[in-house]
Amino acid sequence: MIPLFKVAMSDSAPAAVSEVLTSGQIGQGAKVKAFEQKLAEHIGNPRVATVNSATSGLHLAVHLACDVTRLRARAAGVADGPEEVLSTPLTMEATNWAVLANNQNIRWVDVDPNTLNVDLDDLERKISPATRAIVVVHFAGYPVDLNRLSAILDRAESAFGFRPMVIEDCAHAWDATYDGSSLGTHGNIAVFSFQAIKHLTCSDGGLVVLPEDELHRRTKLLRWFGIDREVTDRLRNPPDVAEFGFKFHMTDINATIGLSNLDLADRAVARHRENAAFFDAELAGVPGLALTERASDRQSSFWVYPILVERQEAFAKRLTDAGIMVNQVHQRNDIHSCVRRFSALLPNLDRVSEQMICLPVGWWVSDEDRRHIVDTIHAGW
Repeated sequence: MIPLFKVAMSDSAPAAVSEVLTSGQIGQGAKVKAFEQKLAEHIGNPRVATVNSATSGLHLAVHLACDVTRLRARAAGVADGPEEVLSTPLTMEATNWAVLANNQNIRWVDVDPNTLNVDLDDLERKISPATRAIVVVHFAGYPVDLNRLSAILDRAESAFGFRPMVIEDCAHAWDATYDGSSLGTHGNIAVFSFQAIKHLTCSDGGLVVLPEDELHRRTKLLRWFGIDREVTDRLRNPPDVAEFGFKFHMTDINATIGLSNLDLADRAVARHRENAAFFDAELAGVPGLALTERASDRQSSFWVYPILVERQEAFAKRLTDAGIMVNQVHQRNDIHSCVRRFSALLPNLDRVSEQMICLPVGWWVSDEDRRHIVDTIHAGW
């Protein structure tokens, strides 16, 4: 069976982790600091903070974004009242459960069938004075049109007097670029995932990338109870805690795994892109199958290779019988009972959820594997 996912782990990781385990420093220490420095250089933004998971990072991001936007709204004369976060249902549940964990209401935004990202037309219609944050997911690693999103926010700011903060969920999108620059450098909060099956893994972990120094300072405090670790390391007792925080910090064990895998991740993304280019060429024009968008101003990381197919169940059975693992990866979040109260009409998602399927595209997919995948699809379903 050609798997949909595999763990990319460097041969050097076990020895590096063993050294940390016997060093006497396994919490957040020198390895975390070194990892953050490497990540900052790689992304091109010095304002980074590692966390123990992207879910924790999203929780922090929603907390910060709503807080900042709330202050902006008050300054614009908008009275306090019900608040909401605009988000997509087509994502891992972690994206939207972070909104619930912050006691915020979700307002669902439909998806764009051409990209599987948020439908920016629908998003613009749904921004209101109640909007405190906007969460966008770069689905499968394909970046949202961030310039167009910024123009939408310009119009919202003109209409309502304040600008909602944007959170980019970059869980699928390590090394993806928009307009020639890495995600995490476009003026929004960006959250990356280093979970087991991502391009870059720390076993588990995440990264929050901030657009402003003050948000960076608060993120570093709030990931560890609101306490400044650099001060606490020199003192037995912490100084005054002005803003309570959480236990979301990364450990030196996870950071060491990440450091060991950085170069491997670069090679992995390159192979994902090679395989995706092969599929783009070989699957174009197949009856009953539609490819997603490829715009010249962005470069996907191709965590998976999503397509839209007629007779989704028959397609999945045909490939599974041929030894190729396929599935939707993420089901629509709005079907869960815990978010039923936020139900909305989402016609594009209704159609996409009946057609979307993801093909294996990763570094483990050999030239022979990808030819087998293409030949199986061409044979029909």
